[in-house]
Amino acid sequence: MKVRKGGRFRSSFKLKRKGIEVVGEWKTVQIDPNLFAEEEFRDIVCLEELTEYKLVSSSKVGKVKEKKRRAESASEEGNEEVEEPVIPPKKKKKNKDLRSQTDKGNTPNAAEIDVLLDKEAKCNEIIETVNCEDHGHVTESMSSRKGTPKKKKKKVSKNKASQAQEALPSVSTSKKVKNWTTEVLSASTDQKADVSAWKDLFVPEPVLQALSYLGFSAPTPIQALALPSAIRDNMDVLGAAETGSGKTLAFAIPMIHSVLQWQKSNNSTTRNDSVSKESHQHHDETRWENEDEAEKVTHQQVEDSGDEDDASFTTGCVKVLENVEFDSDDKTHAVDSHKKRPLLGLVLTPTRELAVQVKHHIDAVAKFTGIKTAILVGGMAAQKQERVLNRKPEIVIATPGRLWELVKERHPHLSNLRQLRCLVIDEADRMVEKGHFLELSQLLEILNDSQYNPRRQTFVFSATLTLVHQTPTRVLQKKNAKKMDKKTKLELLMEKVGIKGKPKVIDLTRKEATVETLTETRIHCNTNEKDYYLYYFLLQYPGRTMVFANSIDCVKRLSSLLTILNCDPLPLHANMHQKQRLKNLERFAERERCVLLTTDVAARGLDIPNVQHVIHYQVPRTSELYVHRSGRTARAASEGLSLLLVGPEDLINFRKIYKTLEKSEELPFFPVDTKCMTSIKERMNLARQIEKAEFFNSRAKQHNSWLQQAAEALEVDLDDDMLMGKKASEQEESQKQKMLKGMKKQLKHMLSQPLFKVLMKTKYPTQSGKLLLPQTSVGISALGAVSKKQAKKKK
Repeated sequence: MKVRKGGRFRSSFKLKRKGIEVVGEWKTVQIDPNLFAEEEFRDIVCLEELTEYKLVSSSKVGKVKEKKRRAESASEEGNEEVEEPVIPPKKKKKNKDLRSQTDKGNTPNAAEIDVLLDKEAKCNEIIETVNCEDHGHVTESMSSRKGTPKKKKKKVSKNKASQAQEALPSVSTSKKVKNWTTEVLSASTDQKADVSAWKDLFVPEPVLQALSYLGFSAPTPIQALALPSAIRDNMDVLGAAETGSGKTLAFAIPMIHSVLQWQKSNNSTTRNDSVSKESHQHHDETRWENEDEAEKVTHQQVEDSGDEDDASFTTGCVKVLENVEFDSDDKTHAVDSHKKRPLLGLVLTPTRELAVQVKHHIDAVAKFTGIKTAILVGGMAAQKQERVLNRKPEIVIATPGRLWELVKERHPHLSNLRQLRCLVIDEADRMVEKGHFLELSQLLEILNDSQYNPRRQTFVFSATLTLVHQTPTRVLQKKNAKKMDKKTKLELLMEKVGIKGKPKVIDLTRKEATVETLTETRIHCNTNEKDYYLYYFLLQYPGRTMVFANSIDCVKRLSSLLTILNCDPLPLHANMHQKQRLKNLERFAERERCVLLTTDVAARGLDIPNVQHVIHYQVPRTSELYVHRSGRTARAASEGLSLLLVGPEDLINFRKIYKTLEKSEELPFFPVDTKCMTSIKERMNLARQIEKAEFFNSRAKQHNSWLQQAAEALEVDLDDDMLMGKKASEQEESQKQKMLKGMKKQLKHMLSQPLFKVLMKTKYPTQSGKLLLPQTSVGISALGAVSKKQAKKKK
């Protein structure tokens, strides 16, 4: 067996005694072609033999290797001197000198060198975790630990570190971060927009540069009203504006301004640090940023494998380095640095996906400021998020659960929240709802009590902040009952959040709460007919469609049904793995014709570009949810359609929404072509039968296999009565499978037939010199069909 040229072959019984020194070369052995059944394998299989070699002691082989390595390292150093100066090799050389000086103990600035060496060790740890895919490195490091001294081992790790340092930036710069926000944020990167309209709003210069780069030439109404009060007057802001009106930048820009002001005022203290230390820190931070962006936020398949490697190999990398000397110094240094660079901005969001989106928007606007952001959400590795916090980001975007978890663990960067300059609560009405987000109330308690900062600004934003429900008469008849209006609702909210001064209140919502460009329609039907109308709509009006349901079970059922009918839906709900949730959102944003089946987890805040239709498969329980669901379409002055499928059980919720939103006109009925409904019902009924059979089979198999495993573990006989469904004979099973196959074949044939048939009169087709085809509804959009029907009614 050939290991590598000039390598060493170790026998199993004499592992450390004998080695082989290769004298000659490996030679190919001719193989008889008759051995192969097929001629294709002749070029694939190859055998080699080594006849010229010496048996030598393993220590000699080791010495030869050492000499070779030294020669290679010397040649590398020579090459580095000839080439143009690069930062990582220079730093490596400097650190080597420093290390030798610390061993001798002649240096006066020993503390500074210790800090540098600590940071170098940390960098090496990070780089080794990136290179953990190479399993050969593990075996080499383990063997070197046994047989070779520590100095040589450090050299090897240094060489690998320098290679990885050179490789990392190129990888991070070439790969663009994929997300559903990229289309919105990279709208016009070629031409820089004129941002003179922003200058009167006291926007900082680096932010203006970013806005120009993004192509945001003019502020939206909410931004124009919120920015002067927040930046110039340093006021708290309560903002209510319709969905898709740019609320994220209305709080992101003042937050960035606040951080920049803090940095300017604290600049004099940071100037005392040495130049070398600053450059080392900057290089370390940029590499952290690159790793964080490439690994963490993209949530793609490459990152998935990286996560697994990282999680499984962290302890191994620490063992290989064996850098225990500087641990105590590192801890004290970390505490001091966290005090010097505290957390300045905190954004709290109700969902993980919204947190990811807000981070992308803040990063885009803070592009030229050097401000670092971090995201803390559930469903992702807490260790990685702790490591990201160690970079001391100025702004943290988080969901309450994970943030509270890290606050309880007393992470150094989250221990001193007294210096917090900006607190943002996005979708605030949902966040402070009774019975939801217990961790948020605990966080607010700390922020308004022990960690209170009188100079802190608070921003509270939502599309339904001032939406008031009509209080029932039975509640008003009670003694201490108060009639809820906008003022009292905002006062209660301010009390919960902890706003003590007089804030700037901005309310730009309409009486109807929904956007003007949104067309709202409905279909009244029985519960079992909802599937027919949903399938009809998806076939008749293909496009980017979001379908909302009230329960996870409903989403799962619809997902399997529509998959059987070749609609390729993408599910999204809270029981899914976080990375899969983000992947499905990315795929939905990429495809022009796609269906996203989701619960209310995607109802708030998500800015997915060009969503044409929103279907409420089940009527939402509250009017706030209806406004937010419908707000996923018709964003930023574009048009959109909202369709309610109203069943008998949905009528109560439908009337409540209608009353709360004070609709002056009745919602129009969506036009349905009844000619196609018979074939749609046939397809759907057959798909339901297939789905039902597959569901019960899978459920029974899961249940029975679990029981059988438990019985085997307990060494107990299993009764047939305990099994789900009667134990069918092989004949019955095969019969069931045949029936299922037959149904699938029948459905496949149905799906191959055209559903919307064009009926053409064949009498005198070319009477006017051209073929007259009847107008079909296939090319008409859903909005066009609704407006056409309304125009007919007016006539």
